[in-house]
Amino acid sequence: MPEPIMKSCLVRFLRDPQHSAPRLSPGEWQMLVRQARRSNLLSRMAHLVETFDLLSFVPEHLQSHLLSAQLVSLSNLRSVKWEILQIYTALSEVGIPFALLKGAAYVMSERDAFQGRLFGDIDILVRNEQLKEAEKALIKHGWFCTKIDPYDQKYYRTWMHELPPLKHLKRQTDLDVHHTILPPTADAKPDINKIWEQVIELKDYPGMYVLSLQDMILHSAAHLFHEGDFEQGLRDVVDLDALLREYSLESGDAWADLLTRAKTLHLSRSLYYGLRYARMLLKTPVPGELTGNMSAEAEPLYCSRYLMDKMLLKAMMPNCIGQRTRLLGLARFILFIRSHYLRMPMQLLIPHLLRKAIKQEN
Repeated sequence: MPEPIMKSCLVRFLRDPQHSAPRLSPGEWQMLVRQARRSNLLSRMAHLVETFDLLSFVPEHLQSHLLSAQLVSLSNLRSVKWEILQIYTALSEVGIPFALLKGAAYVMSERDAFQGRLFGDIDILVRNEQLKEAEKALIKHGWFCTKIDPYDQKYYRTWMHELPPLKHLKRQTDLDVHHTILPPTADAKPDINKIWEQVIELKDYPGMYVLSLQDMILHSAAHLFHEGDFEQGLRDVVDLDALLREYSLESGDAWADLLTRAKTLHLSRSLYYGLRYARMLLKTPVPGELTGNMSAEAEPLYCSRYLMDKMLLKAMMPNCIGQRTRLLGLARFILFIRSHYLRMPMQLLIPHLLRKAIKQEN
């Protein structure tokens, strides 16, 4: 029997808005709005409704929710663009180039993935040798560290792929400054210099870059399957789906090149899972034979695939889908532990999780 998420109104709508919208009952539209809001996808849903001219199918009492979501999305977009310019000002003053990551990169490179997307923070990539100078420049312009506990400082600065999170003193905006895309303690170790070799400089903003589309896809997949928060995992799959649909328009041996790039950056397993669940959930137009052409180290064992299917499809299910959520918390907890295991060796992981557990109890 299919997982509940595969039958949910939200997944059916995201797969094919034009086909599903006319067939939804008023009760299903109500559930769709609830699911989209819980998954942080209401603005994306509103964008799709507008793009495909589907508003006439939406019950009148729900239309205001979508219109409101669009206004929130536009306001959020203006704020993100303004914040990116403030970061650019701070770092360009000291001559530090940087690359935008994830949502901010989608915005500035005008990828379809930014349409109807809400942004909680901004992520940037700075070369490791310029990290201290970049942090000083950002502090000078009002960003300050939110993690003041000595252990948290050590955790981020010694083991993680980013500085402790920063927040602007006046605007209260969040900023994550990365020096690579996965923790140095993780088994997968993408060569960040190879990523820098293919960044694309933004027109009119010398020194501000975005990743190539290939590397955006790989980073999106790596982020999804190495992070431990799957409550909004479906939103991340929607991002990946949008990037892959755009990539599918590339000519020549684009898909073969993507596999080669994934192998070069040691992200073949992340790409495998990304392609698998994008196609499974959203029917992303990925060639069916593509995963079969991936290297042996990319494809997990059958038992691993089976367990990931069971856990991941539950973990990404919005709480409001129905009553079959008793295993939701367990699935998310197991994937949370898995994400930490992928990022840290056991001798670091066990003390770290024990410390976090004790800290939460206090």
